[in-house]
Parts: sequence; C-alpha cells; structure tokens
Amino acid sequence: MRFEGKTAIVTGAARGIGLEIATLLAAGGATVAMADVLEDALKAAAEKVAAAGAKQVLTYKVDVTDEAAVENMIDDVAEKTQRIDILINNAGITRDDLILRMEATQWDLVMAVNLKGTFLMTKHAARYMIRQRYGRIVNMASVSGLVGNPGQANYSASKAGVVGFTRTVARELARKNVCCNAVAPGFIDTDMTQVLPEQAKEKALAAIPLQRMGTAAEVARVVCFLASDEASYVTGHVLPVDGGMAP
Repeated sequence: MRFEGKTAIVTGAARGIGLEIATLLAAGGATVAMADVLEDALKAAAEKVAAAGAKQVLTYKVDVTDEAAVENMIDDVAEKTQRIDILINNAGITRDDLILRMEATQWDLVMAVNLKGTFLMTKHAARYMIRQRYGRIVNMASVSGLVGNPGQANYSASKAGVVGFTRTVARELARKNVCCNAVAPGFIDTDMTQVLPEQAKEKALAAIPLQRMGTAAEVARVVCFLASDEASYVTGHVLPVDGGMAP
C-alpha cells in the first residue's frame, strides 16, 4: 500500500496498535502526524516512524477530549502539510469494573476518550477533507462493542458508540468522497491486554476460534488497507479483526 503525497494523523500513536499503524503508513511514504498524551514515549515512537520511511513526522502531545487542543493540532498539521488525507482515531483507554462497582468517573472518562475524542478529531479533520473532496477516516471500535464483555460496560458502550458514529459519518460524507470505516479488534497482544490476569487471558483464548491473540501488526495492516486508495469503494463498514470471535 502506497501513501506518497498523503498526510495522515494517528491518535494514540506512541505505542501498541497506534505505533504500528503510524509505522506502516510511513513505510508507504506518508507524512505522519502522531498524537498522544504520553510525551516521552511519543518522541521515541517518532524516531521509529521516521526510520520506516515517512516523508515527514510531526508529533503532538494532545488530549483528544480537549476540543481546543484538537482543533489547534489539526489546523497546525494542515498549515504545515497543506492537506489532511487520512485520520486514524486510535486513542482509547479502559477502566474496567463490574457494573455494580463502576464509578461514574470511570464511565465518564472512558466515554470521553474513546467516543468524544473520536467525534472531536473527526469533526475538525473532516472540514479539510470536504474541501479536498478526498479523505479516509478509520475509527478503532472493538469486538467488545459488538458482542459485549463482562466488566467492560463503559468500554463496550463507548465502542458500540464508535460503530454507530462511523456508519453515520460515512453516510454524511460520502458525497464528498470521504470514506469512514471502523476496525473492531478482538484480543490483541498489547500493553492493554498484557495486564489482564492469567485466568482472564485463558478464558479469552478459549473464545477465539484461531486460539491465539492477534498482533498489533495484524490490526495495522487492516487499518491501512481501509485508509488506502485500494478501499475507495468501502465506507460505513465495521471490520472485525478478532480471530473469529464476533458472530
């Protein structure tokens, strides 16, 4: 997949799936703007992305729940590169607990980062894409948002929201040649899943037909396909990358 002449923004880009996506976009020749709240990790990640072949790498310490910060970053990327072609809404968090023990603050924070952040990034990036009459938006959903998962009422709800948001944005922007899709990863070997208790990991593996966790690279390849010109007739789709978990 080639991305020469394209500018891509990736949120949650300092590690895990986001870093893999940024690296693959860079290998295809894109200019990559990397956003994250983890400033030190972001600097190290940017070096890896630059080494992969990016035309240019820009880094931003940004909280995606802060609309002013989001707008300023997107405007700065557009000013420096003259366009915004690809947006990967990857930033996300978990604050797991059973519903009867879950605090409202846990609910609010997860919804703010995972859903509101996706909304804010899309709202401001889409303005440039509409003017260009070209854009690719890929949102990070989750198998938890498709089938639910005990202990993740907040996370599952936020990702189900991303699914509905994706399908609506796809319909709103299709006439402007802007495609919007989502990827729904299952259990992927990242920092987020490595902290799970062994019992939880074993239970998860038993539910995966392929009988293994996925890798960040496997998710990144699907995301980058949807961000590429090869997927020019795909919009409003939610693609599970879950080893067969989703029905």
